[in-house]
Amino acid sequence: MPQITVGVSLKAYFGRRQARVWFAGAAAVLRAHEGVRSGAVEAFVIPTYLQLDDAAGAFAGIRVRLGVQDVSGFEPGAYTGEVTAAEVAESGVAYAEIGHAERRRLFGESDADVAAKAAAALRHGVTPVLCLGEEERTDAAGAAAATVAQLARSLAGAPAGPVLVAYEPVWAIGAPAPAPIDHIGTVTRSLRAALLADGDRSGSRVIYGGSAGPGLLTGLGGAVDGLFLGRFAHDPEALGDVLDEAYALARSAS
Repeated sequence: MPQITVGVSLKAYFGRRQARVWFAGAAAVLRAHEGVRSGAVEAFVIPTYLQLDDAAGAFAGIRVRLGVQDVSGFEPGAYTGEVTAAEVAESGVAYAEIGHAERRRLFGESDADVAAKAAAALRHGVTPVLCLGEEERTDAAGAAAATVAQLARSLAGAPAGPVLVAYEPVWAIGAPAPAPIDHIGTVTRSLRAALLADGDRSGSRVIYGGSAGPGLLTGLGGAVDGLFLGRFAHDPEALGDVLDEAYALARSAS
């Protein structure tokens, strides 16, 4: 059965105490979900660094992968405050979120910075969740061309390995509604084609984020491999609704 991916990034909304409450609620939903148990739906959660051990304990025995919200572009050494990909891998973490629009806007991260971080993650067997998307709203063809070019810049010099591309048009992040279905599909199909044409990226997938919520995955159908959720998933029951959609999509595609 084809696998659909549903990821959640908690950003910095929760302190550790509140995160533990969320982990418990999400664990109950994920543990009971047939799509997750069967492997038809892959779920991953990206908490803060300090919440990783709490998350690992809460999700023990459940088919849930963990990620980190950033990773250093440097190897271990005298880089105060950095969290290296080597340490991330040693901690059993599967994913590293890289290049989110907030990192680019607030901390001045460039495509070169993103490429260094993606390369570091891949060197250590950690899959980059590579956040890409146009800043200003434009037509779908223009957005697709800009995002595919951004993909190439963000993987320049990176070693072989799969990536999980999260298409997140900047103008849709935090908006009342996601980007239109046709717009998303045009961009995600172009990203898929670019990844398919790159022999180093076998096994890569494309998911959508940016005000993602209920009904979107059903509308997109086969245009994406899943969703990347933010504040919508703060309610574990709402997360369960998206998991239901993902499982239905996986079964219909089998």
